[in-house]
Amino acid sequence: MTQDQNEPLSGERRVLSRRNVLTTLGALPVLAAATAVVGAQEAAAATAVIDPSTQRQTIRGFGGMAHAGWIGDLTSAQRDTAFGTGEGRLGFSVLRIPVYENQADWSRDLATAKRAVELGATVIASPWNPPSSMTETFVRGSQTNARRLRASSYGAYAQHLDAFNTHMRNNGVNLYGISVQNEPDYASEWTWWTPAEMVKFLRENAGSIGTRVIAPESFQYLKNMSDPILNDSAALANVDIIGAHLYGTSYANFPYPLFQQRGAGKELWMTEVYYPNSTDSADLWPQALDVGEHIHRAMVDAEFQAYIWWYIRRSYGPMREDGQLSKRGATMAQFARFVRPGYVRIGATANPATNVYVSAYRSGNTIVIVAINKGTAAVSQQFTVANSAISSASSWLTDASRNVAPQGATSVSNGSITATLPARSMTTFVTSVGGGTPSPTPTVTPTVTPTPTPSGGTGSSRVAYTMNPWNSGFTASISITNTGTSTINGWTLAFTLPSGQSITSGWNATYSPSSGQVSARNVSFNGTLAPGATVEIGFQATHTGNTAEPTAFTLNGVPSTVV
Repeated sequence: MTQDQNEPLSGERRVLSRRNVLTTLGALPVLAAATAVVGAQEAAAATAVIDPSTQRQTIRGFGGMAHAGWIGDLTSAQRDTAFGTGEGRLGFSVLRIPVYENQADWSRDLATAKRAVELGATVIASPWNPPSSMTETFVRGSQTNARRLRASSYGAYAQHLDAFNTHMRNNGVNLYGISVQNEPDYASEWTWWTPAEMVKFLRENAGSIGTRVIAPESFQYLKNMSDPILNDSAALANVDIIGAHLYGTSYANFPYPLFQQRGAGKELWMTEVYYPNSTDSADLWPQALDVGEHIHRAMVDAEFQAYIWWYIRRSYGPMREDGQLSKRGATMAQFARFVRPGYVRIGATANPATNVYVSAYRSGNTIVIVAINKGTAAVSQQFTVANSAISSASSWLTDASRNVAPQGATSVSNGSITATLPARSMTTFVTSVGGGTPSPTPTVTPTVTPTPTPSGGTGSSRVAYTMNPWNSGFTASISITNTGTSTINGWTLAFTLPSGQSITSGWNATYSPSSGQVSARNVSFNGTLAPGATVEIGFQATHTGNTAEPTAFTLNGVPSTVV
């Protein structure tokens, strides 16, 4: 990303208008605010069928960029607004920060990163330039002072990235991943990389970096940057996340068949964008609704696992300069607050009516449905779940006058819900299927809170533990089922992590301590487990080579059956 029109000038960087580049590349034109629609009639849409048996990508989160060096740090209150999940919050679960070329600057974004982690977010980092001692200038077309990494400095640059990762870890932030280079193919203001150079670095040097490696972060999701990585087994072995930016990328270019063919075991993230521009106010409506469709397309068409905005706080961003949610931010929060890390996108009728877009996500008994109506008339939309029934539902709405406004319980009839999607609006439904209670606003509690005294049903339980490891870390998903005959009110799951494993963040439970004998306590929305009900929890952790799984679990002190 480059400077926007409001950024202060930097001695190392000159202003380059992304807007002009996008126009050249055929980006969508700027939209004007539309007048109100009078007398529009409600239309009926085809039923949107949600299919839990069709499981797609695991969601890692939604988030944004903080860059204290360019626009100043977030305040304490703004951090809580960005990463909190309650009313009036964005619910971001991913933070992206810069890797400064000078080590003296490495702590500039530390306070924001630490608070994000406390609130359950993961943190990634991207460099714009290596240290100047590692670069050289060359002629690239008409640019006589283009910059690139010296061939003799590849090893030193890998050490530089690893040192940043170590610095953050030593200061309480375990990076989820680190990028090789921000936008290596749009680098007149920073460091250029060719596809061959990127592949060489990944093959020969990236394996020494002690966290997940992200590449190539092409500015426009240009496949000529990522295809060579996917087609080179040695390079692919040393990359964990294929990262992309979506500046001016057409929806037709969102799908990536080669990644589906070659990317097994890898993740696919959208690591930076602003949309549709950086010149309009983020409160312009219905233009802000375009952000909702853009995220929908990124999830459904591209199957990205993360969606990350450029600056969190900016006139065109999800948070206004006064620290309040913008309309663009509200559309992001309709996803971010409710579709939490570890949720899995499932099948859904993506376009049940003209200008209506639907996607669905599941965790345990909870299914989150995000519905966007870009049309000028209200739509009556029915939602059904294949081979199951919706037992309860609540909803939140963003339109011209409301921002993620709770709408209360949604009527359920014969296992389906039928709701009115107002004209030019976005609605998120949090539903429960097959019994149990939906999670209205999933949250990760940053500090240990007292657990209610367990009552009833402290006998039988079943636990399934699924581990997804990589070279220095892993995620674990745990399902807890009440196999007894009475309700459990308040639960604590205890287990022992094998030696060398340490929890860095988690979801749907409070974990303490981070290693050794761990207790996972329920949070406010999932403390009740009816007979036969299941709750899904999980965490991210590091390891030092031991990827064994816990062998025994107890729920409220009673041994669980492990499957």
